[in-house]
Amino acid sequence: MKKYVAAAILAAMAFAEPACAETLNNANVVELIKIGLGDEAVIAKIKGSEANYDTSTNALVALKGQGASSAVIAAMIDAASRKAALASEVLSTDSPDPAVPHASGVYLLADWLPQPKMVGIDATTSNQTKTGGFLGYALTGGLASMSFKAIVPGSTARAEAARPRPTFYFYFDQANRGGSSGVFNAGAVTSPNEFSLVRFTVKDDRREAKVGRFNIGGAKAGVMDKDRIPFTVSQIRPGVYEIKPEAELESGQYGFMVQVTTGGGAGMAGMGAMSSKIFDFAITGGAPAKKK
Repeated sequence: MKKYVAAAILAAMAFAEPACAETLNNANVVELIKIGLGDEAVIAKIKGSEANYDTSTNALVALKGQGASSAVIAAMIDAASRKAALASEVLSTDSPDPAVPHASGVYLLADWLPQPKMVGIDATTSNQTKTGGFLGYALTGGLASMSFKAIVPGSTARAEAARPRPTFYFYFDQANRGGSSGVFNAGAVTSPNEFSLVRFTVKDDRREAKVGRFNIGGAKAGVMDKDRIPFTVSQIRPGVYEIKPEAELESGQYGFMVQVTTGGGAGMAGMGAMSSKIFDFAITGGAPAKKK
C-alpha cells in the first residue's frame, strides 16, 4: 500500500509541475525521502529539476542523518556540479581573455585601449558581384581575363584597429555548448584557414575585392593568391583560434572573406552567382604606404 501511495504522490507532482522546471533544495529532497519514495524516484526527480543544493560537508552529514542514501547524495552533488559548470560557460561579449567563452564569431582584440576588450565584427554577406575587364575580354576573344569582384556596401567598416598588426580571435560553434549559431554559414566553416584576408578598394559608397576571374582557359573562383594577405593561425583550444597578419598593414579597409556555396553552375554563369561572407575592419593606425 505504501508503494502505491508514493507512486500516486510522484505522479501528482509530475502533473502539477509548471512548464519551467522546479528548483529543488536539500529540504525538498528530505521531504521526498520521508514520504517513502525510493532512491530511483528521488534521483529521477533530482535529474529533472533545477538544482539549488548545499553540498558542503556539514550539509551532506545532515542529509545522511535524515535518511538520504549515498546514491541520492551523489545525484545531488552531480546536479550541483553541472549547474556550476554551466554557470562558468556564460558567454562573454567583450572579455579580452581568449580563454573565456565567447559567442561564435570573429573578434578584434582592442589591446590599445586603457581597458583592453574584444570587439565583435559583424558578418556581411556580399551577394552582389561586379565584373571588370569585360572589354578586354571581348576584344581578345577571351585571352584577356575578366575579373569578378565582391561588393560590400559603405566606404568604411565599423570595427577599427589602431594597430598596424592587430590580433583577432575566431570562435567557432564547436567551442561552445550552444550548438551551431549560423555565423559561419550554418557551422559549415570550422577553421580560419578557410578564410582569405584581403584589402578592399574603396569606390565612392562601396568597397570591392576580386573573388574570381574568367578567360578562354576557364574560370577560377576565390581570391587570387597574389591578392591574399598572409596571416598566422594559432589554436587556443578546440574551436578557438588566434590570428595575426604576418606583416604590418597599411591604413585602409580589410576583411576576412570566405566563399559561400550558392549552388551556382559552372563557368561564367556560376561565377556570377557567387556569394561571400565577410568580416570587415579598418586599419586606422597603419604602417607607412609602400613605394610603388
